[in-house]
Amino acid sequence: MNASEKFAQICRISTIINDLNMMGITITVGSDFNEYKLIREKQENRSNIYPMFDSTCSFVDHTNGFWIVGSNQQGKVVHTQAIRLLEMSSTSLDEHLMLHRHKYITPGTTPNPDKTFFKVPGSLEHIKGKVCYHGEFWISSEERNQSLTQLLSRVVFDLALSTWNPDFVFGFVPLTLAYKGIPARYGYCHSEHGIWAGPENEVTSEEALVWMSRKDLENTTSNSVVELIPKPKLKPALYAS
Repeated sequence: MNASEKFAQICRISTIINDLNMMGITITVGSDFNEYKLIREKQENRSNIYPMFDSTCSFVDHTNGFWIVGSNQQGKVVHTQAIRLLEMSSTSLDEHLMLHRHKYITPGTTPNPDKTFFKVPGSLEHIKGKVCYHGEFWISSEERNQSLTQLLSRVVFDLALSTWNPDFVFGFVPLTLAYKGIPARYGYCHSEHGIWAGPENEVTSEEALVWMSRKDLENTTSNSVVELIPKPKLKPALYAS
């Protein structure tokens, strides 16, 4: 990334941060996943941190990952997301998900994780190289809206592009959200209906595998941030008769 591109990125992120501040959200970016786990453990009514971002069972630190936490004006955590780089120069996403499936299966959804596999129509063999996994995306119900989703996802994509320049980014989205077009709000260009099949080939859960190429990522982040903050209505001017 040259100087002009870096400057453009700084301006884009600054605009997003300003918009988030106007919405009452302050974000923190970190790479200490021990700290992130402590933050997640304090959250009630949420599932456990996913293994891919749990430093006690995965190698994830400042060299290959970062997280974002958003807090409201009262200091309460209202948003999380995380992303990490996976080296797949000699393997494909198909093979990766087969080998490391335990770290992607939602806890409690299958009777036997050892015999549960992700299946998706078509082939994911073309997804390889420097691949980022994007997960842990959550917004509290009281803060959830389309504008916030778009702004927060743009931050992580901009930072991932400048940090690693990945060949691909992928994640999983519940099918109910995928049907509502949520992946497109995040910025994902591709969404494929997949299933987790259990030991008897039963469907244990359904998820959309969402992904974008480096070119998709560049196109998404290069677009100017749309004005998403509602502007106050101006009172009509009064004219003397």
